[in-house]
This record gives sequence, structure tokens and C-alpha cells, in this order.
Amino acid sequence: MKKIFFSYYRLVFIHTLIALVVFVVPFSSKIYALLIPIIGMFFVVRTKNKNNEVLLVAAYLVGVEVFLRMTGGNFNNEYIKLSVLFFMILGMAYSSFTINSFLYWFFLVLLIPGILLTATADILSVDIKKVLVFNLSGPFCLAFCAIYTFNRKITFQQLQKIIIAMGLPIISITTYLFLYNPSVQSVVTGTQSNFETSGGFGPNQVSTILGLGMFVFFTQLILFSKSKKMQVLNGILLLVISYRAIVTFSRGGVITGVVMIVILLLLLYYYSSTKVNYKLALVFIVTAIMGVGIWSYTSMQTSGLIEKRYANQDAAGRVKKDRLGGREAIIAVDIKTFFDNPIMGVGAGLGKEYRKEAFGVDVASHNEITRLLSEHGVFGITGLLILIIMPFVLYYTYTSNLYFLSFYAFWLLTINHAAMRTAAPAFVYALTLVNVIKNKSR
Repeated sequence: MKKIFFSYYRLVFIHTLIALVVFVVPFSSKIYALLIPIIGMFFVVRTKNKNNEVLLVAAYLVGVEVFLRMTGGNFNNEYIKLSVLFFMILGMAYSSFTINSFLYWFFLVLLIPGILLTATADILSVDIKKVLVFNLSGPFCLAFCAIYTFNRKITFQQLQKIIIAMGLPIISITTYLFLYNPSVQSVVTGTQSNFETSGGFGPNQVSTILGLGMFVFFTQLILFSKSKKMQVLNGILLLVISYRAIVTFSRGGVITGVVMIVILLLLLYYYSSTKVNYKLALVFIVTAIMGVGIWSYTSMQTSGLIEKRYANQDAAGRVKKDRLGGREAIIAVDIKTFFDNPIMGVGAGLGKEYRKEAFGVDVASHNEITRLLSEHGVFGITGLLILIIMPFVLYYTYTSNLYFLSFYAFWLLTINHAAMRTAAPAFVYALTLVNVIKNKSR
């Protein structure tokens, strides 16, 4: 146990140190971004992916994406998604994939009509190649991740290692946020999403990955902390990540993280014996106390503005007309666009241009569901049905993935408030498709 703790402690320390180095020497973020796939590829090739090492590498890439973006390390916005996609293909080359994943190949086929519509569009102001890559890198990343993980057998211990791999870079993000903005009080003046408390980057994406981090270290705390030292370490990580998530003033990621945790607790309670349930009741109480404590501290640090934010009020306490930061209008326009173009949609990535021309709304969609409808029409609906239904088909066949509902909730909630701008929803969705077994089959 001491060896395990030392190894875990060392990884936490290293990722804290990475944040410090990047903060002091910003260019090192690009070196870091370059080294990750290089080392990851060496790792996979050396092991020949015998234990699904590509999932560990991909998980780490997913966790580090926002950190690289906020520190200027990303070579372009699609760098991580394309890297994850590459490792999934590499994993298939070594470990193949099941023929039963054909529905996700069909999902990719369903995107073709929208791609052709965009490719033949005559819009001088639009860079067709850029638009297609920006809007389709997320769905393509999801499809290839799903094809690789579909009914793939892994142990629960392997799954937890994958989750930890996602969580370690989130420690770097949190550390960097404290370095970038040590005093929350000095920068919070309203109830809008705060770029200063988000490391100068998009609060929505920062909140999303920190919300995922809340779940990662909650699982570490209640399921894998076998010593007092481990409990203290994971408890501290959970608290500081939760605090930094809340003070971004972006609600989507925090709410998603809380939902994931609540689902896990309810499942643990439901499937446990009466004797274990008494212990879980204590966990419920401790979790609630921690939640109240971190919320109270955050409220104090923000002079009560965080409470107004979640009550949908402005700094003066007036209730805002919209509850989703203006997203209702975009969703309404997307739905109207779908009904105007129900078969083919307006073309992959052209929703923004259509909104600007038809409705005077020059904003990108934050909702992947309505975007697929408006840009891909009935083909988008069919694709969505595949994505929504297939995880449950596998879940009811192999009901051994304890995290299934939490992962599914993360995907569904995230694509509704942050679309697929990062690789996180694509990869976490794919984890709903794994077949968790007690002992790895040979």
C-alpha cells in the first residue's frame, strides 16, 4: 500500500509541477503537447496494445486538452481530437474491433450527405475545409472511439486507471488556475461566466473538464482510498477542483459533475447489501457536508454572487429573462432551421452561416443535438438515435459497468451546453460501451 501511495503521490506532485513550469515558461506548453503523443505512441508500440494502452493515452490526451488550450500549447483546436482519433485507429491495428460495432460505421456514413452539401456550397466567405474539420472532428472522434471500445473487455481496475489518466492533467489545470488567479475576490464583480477565474480561457470548457475532475477524484476518494493519507489527498483534490469549477461561474460543468456523483452514489446504494448501505449512508452525509462547506466558502469568496448566478440573477439580484445564457434563442433557430430543411439539413458546419443570413444571429451552436438536426436533417436524427440507444443495448446485456450511467450523463449533458468542442464527451461516451469483467480473459 505504501508503494501504491508513493506512486500515486508522485504522479500528483509531477502534474502540480508541470503547471508551475508552464506558468513560468509558457513555451514549455508546446513542448508538453508535442511529447504526449510521441511518448504515448512509443508506449503503445512497445506493448503492442496488449492491455488496451491506447485507452490510457487517449484518456490522458482528453484530460490535458483544456490545459494545453489555456496555456497556448495546442497547435490547433482539433489537435487533441485528431490525436485521440489516431490512437483509436492505432489500437484497432493492434487489437482489431468487433463487427458488431457496424452501427458506428453507419453513423459516419450518415454524415456524408451533410458533408457533400457543404462541399458543393458556393459561399465565398466560408473556408469549407476549416468548417468541415471544426464541426466534424468531434463526431468522427466519437465514432472511432466507440468502434474501438464497443464491447471491449477490460477489468474494473483497468477502467479506473483510465479514469485516473484523465484526472491527472486536471490537477495541472487546477494548479495553473491558482497560479493565474490566486485571489478570486478581486476579479469577481458580476454573475457572468468569468474568464479571469478560468485561466483567461473559455469558462464553459474549463468548467466542463473540472466537473469531470470532480467525478474522477470522488471515485478515488470513496472507492480507492485505502489509507488515511490517500483519503486526505483525494479529499483535498476533490475540494480544490470543485472550488475552481464553481468560481468559473459556468454552471454546466459543475452541474454535470454533481449529477455524475449523485448517480454513482445511488447505484452503489441500490446494489449494496444492508450492511454496506449503512457505510454508504455515512458517505452520503460526509459528501453533503463537503458540498455545503465548499459552497459556503465559495459564496463567501464571491460575496454571494455565486448564489445569484445559480439562481439565474444578475449582480443586482434581478432574474434574467433567459436561463441558458442566450442558448435558448440558438436552439430555437436550429429547430426552425431543421423544419425548413428536414431531409438534408443546411450542410455540415453551415448552421452558423444560415443563422446569420436568415435570422441575423452570428453565433456558433453550443448544442450538438440541435446542430446535428439543423445541419444534417433526418440523417442527423438517425445518427442521434444510434448514439442514444446503443449504449443502453450493451448496458442491459452486460450490466457490469458501475460508471455507465455517470458516463452517459456526462456525454448527454455536455453536448447540450458545450457541444463537442473538446474530445471529452466523445471519449467518455465511448467508455459507456466497454464490457467490464472481473478477470481479464486471455
